[in-house]
Amino acid sequence: MSNDRSSRHPAIAVVGVSALFPGSQDATGFWNDILAGRDLIGDVPASHWRIDDYYDPDPSAPDKTYARRGGFLSPIDFDALGFGIPPATLSATDTSQLLALIVAQAVLEDAARDQIASIDRSRISVILGVTSAQELLFSMVSRLQRPVWVKALRESGLPEDEVQRACDRIAGHYVPWQEASFPGLLGNVVAGRIANRLNLGGTNCVTDAACASTFSALSMAVNELVLGHSDMAIAGGVDTLNDIFMYMCFSKTPALSPSGDCRPFSDQADGTMLGEGLGMVALKRLDDAERDGDRIYAVLRGIGSGSDGRAKSVYAPVAAGQARTLARAYAAAGYGPETVEMVEAHGTGTKAGDAAEFDGLRQVFAANGDGARQWCALGSVKSQIGHTKAAAGAAGLFKTVMALHHKVLPPTIKVAAPNPNLAIADSPFYLNTETRPWIRASDHPRRAAVSAFGFGGSNFHVTLEEYLGPGAKAERLATQSCDLVLLGAATAAELLPLMDAMLASTAPLACIAHDSRIAFDALRHPAHRFAVVAATRALLQQRLLAARARIVAQPDQRFDLADGSSYGVGAAVEKVAFLFPGQGSQYLGMGAAIAMQFEAARRVFDAAADLPMDGDVRLHEVMFPRPAFDDATRQRQQDTLTRTEWAQPALGAHAAALLAQLR
Repeated sequence: MSNDRSSRHPAIAVVGVSALFPGSQDATGFWNDILAGRDLIGDVPASHWRIDDYYDPDPSAPDKTYARRGGFLSPIDFDALGFGIPPATLSATDTSQLLALIVAQAVLEDAARDQIASIDRSRISVILGVTSAQELLFSMVSRLQRPVWVKALRESGLPEDEVQRACDRIAGHYVPWQEASFPGLLGNVVAGRIANRLNLGGTNCVTDAACASTFSALSMAVNELVLGHSDMAIAGGVDTLNDIFMYMCFSKTPALSPSGDCRPFSDQADGTMLGEGLGMVALKRLDDAERDGDRIYAVLRGIGSGSDGRAKSVYAPVAAGQARTLARAYAAAGYGPETVEMVEAHGTGTKAGDAAEFDGLRQVFAANGDGARQWCALGSVKSQIGHTKAAAGAAGLFKTVMALHHKVLPPTIKVAAPNPNLAIADSPFYLNTETRPWIRASDHPRRAAVSAFGFGGSNFHVTLEEYLGPGAKAERLATQSCDLVLLGAATAAELLPLMDAMLASTAPLACIAHDSRIAFDALRHPAHRFAVVAATRALLQQRLLAARARIVAQPDQRFDLADGSSYGVGAAVEKVAFLFPGQGSQYLGMGAAIAMQFEAARRVFDAAADLPMDGDVRLHEVMFPRPAFDDATRQRQQDTLTRTEWAQPALGAHAAALLAQLR
C-alpha cells in the first residue's frame, strides 16, 4: 500500500450530524438503537401498501412481491409554516423533500451551535444522494392513465356515464395536479428546497449512484471544500421510497430475503430487506474547524471511488473492482488498512454481495497486514434497519462517525454463526456482534472505514479517524439511562442564578450535563454545591425547581433527597475509602460499561494496551475478547482471563479505571 504523502487527501472535519431512521427521530435515538442492537425491521405498514394486495410467497407470481417486511420510519411532526411552506402545497410535495428539511436543519444547528444566527450561509453547500424516482412521481403518472381506464371500461360494455364515474373514483385516489406538483416530485429539489428554505448560497444538487448515492454526494461535497468553493458542506443521503414499486424491483431481481430478514455475513443470510431513512453530516476543512472552535466528531481522511468494469451483469458485484476502490481510499488517506480496526460494510445480506465484498476486503487488508490475525471488526447496520438504498451510506457513515467519537465498537446483529464459505476466521476480520469498548494503544489513532456499492458497479470506500487535535470535541450523545448535573458557587445567592439558567436551557440533557461538569471541575471545591441525577430534561427541571425552593428557604442547610438531588455547604470533611475486588472476581467484559461511558476510565484501559504482556496479545483483548460463536471458544476466553498472569493485571486495570473516574 503506497503511503506517498503527496497523494494524501486534505483532512475534512465532521462538525455536525443528524439522522432519521427506523425506530428513532433524531441522531441520539438512532445511536442508542445501534448500541442496543435493536431489530427495527417489521411488517409493511398499511400506510405504504396493503400486504393482501401485493404479497405472494411465490417469487414467480406476476406483479407480486414475496417480501412483506422492511425498515420503516415512524410518523413525525412537520412544521410547514415554520419552514415557510403553504399547507395547501403539502400534498404536492414529496415526503423526501419535507423530511430532508427537518434533517438538514438539525445538522446545521448541530454544526453551528450558538453561532447559528451569525454563520455565513452564502458559503454553505448542500449535496445529497437521492435516487431519481420519488414516490409522488408515481401518483402523478398514474393520473395520466385515465385513457387506459376509460378504454378498458368501455370495452367491458359499461355505459359512458358509469365509465366516467368509475374513472373519477379511481382518479380520486391520486394527488391532483397543481402549480407546486412539478418541483414537488423532482429528486433534485430535495437539495434545492433545503437551500431555498435555509437560505444556503453554495452549490445545491443531488447525485444518483443507486445504493452508493450518499458517498457520491460526499465525494462531491469534499471537493467543494478542497477547491475552496464552500466553507461548509452538508452531505448525506435521502430515501423515503419503500412503496410497492421498490419492492417489485428488488423482488424480481431477486435480491430480497425469502425468510424476511437481513443477516449480513451470517450462515443464514438469504437476501436483503428494504429500509428507508435520511442521514446528513456537516463538513468543514479541518484547519477551518479548529480555527473556528467547532466541535469535531471525526476526521475524514480518504475517499476511494471506482467502477467494476465488465461483469456478468450490470448489477453483479465484482470483488476486484471493489478492492481497487479500497486501495484508492487508503492511498488518498496516506495510511494503510492495517491500522483500520473497524469496517462498516455495505453488507446487504445477499449471498453474491457478501461474498464479493468480503473477497475485496480480504484482498486489500490481508496484503497490508497480518492476514492470519483477526484485528478488524466487521459489521453492517443493515442487519438492524434494512437496506436504505440511496441513504445506505448515510446510515453506515453515521454509525462509523459515532463509533470513532464515542470510542465504541457497535454490534451487528442476527449472526448466530458466520458464513462458513467466507472463512472469516482465517482473515483480518471478525464479526462484531456485541457492543464493546474500543481500546487502542498509542501507536496510531482509532481508524475506521465504511463502504457503499451501487447497482451499475458504482463503488465507494471512505476512511476516517478519531479527532485527537487541540480543538473542541463534540459532546457524547446520550447513551446512558441518566445524567449527572453539577453546579457550584461561593454562596447560595450565586448558585441560584445558575439554577435559573439551567431551568431556561433548551439544550439536550447530555449537553447540559457535560457543560455543567466542566464548569464545576474548574471551580476547585466550591463552598455551595448542588448535584442531581436525571434521565430527561423534564425530570431535571422538576428536580431543580424542588431543590431551588429548599435552598431559598434554607440556604445553609445541606440535604440529600430521594429523587437524586444533593446540596452541600462548606468544606467537605468526609473521608473516602476504596475497597477493590481481589483475584477470583474477574469475568469477561469486566469494566466494559465504564470504558464505554467515561473518558477517564477508558484512558486507563488505553494506557494498559501499551503494557508488555504475552507476545502480541494485549490486555484489553483478553478482558474484552472478540465475540465467540460457540461454547468452547467462550470457555477458552474465560480460562485465559482466569490465569494469574492475566487476572491480576485485569483486576488492577479495572480498579485503576474506577478510581480515575471517581477522581
